[in-house]
Amino acid sequence: MRPSWDTYFLKLAFDVSARATCSRRKVGAILVNACHQILSTGYNGSASGLTNCIEHPCLGASYESGKGLEYCEAIHAEQNALLQCADVYKIHTLYTTTTPCLYCVKLLLNTSCSRIVSSSHYIAHHDAAKALFLKKAGTEWNIIDIQ
Repeated sequence: MRPSWDTYFLKLAFDVSARATCSRRKVGAILVNACHQILSTGYNGSASGLTNCIEHPCLGASYESGKGLEYCEAIHAEQNALLQCADVYKIHTLYTTTTPCLYCVKLLLNTSCSRIVSSSHYIAHHDAAKALFLKKAGTEWNIIDIQ
């Protein structure tokens, strides 16, 4: 049986996450247009030219998941995908291995993205704000278990 588009792109997002350079978490993101064509991909990690966290951990690497985020040097997968996207007004769906943070949601609201599909849930704080912003924008938000 052929996988659904959502399953297909989420599995690809996990492949993209293998390139991540953050020592705490590997995240992959794929931006897709309405015709199911990939516009760009991104993974989380240090800015170009900086030492990768997997080689020399940044200050944030010693904190437990969801804590010490202000010390983390990684640029989010969603942010990197947006930076690589030639036309953010062609974005229909973001596929990401974990739910985007509040700040990435705000960035996505300034594009034509109308769907966010994630494979797992990350950091429960800000969920109410994210849900409110997405609802106001008419953006669909789904978490799909593909494991």
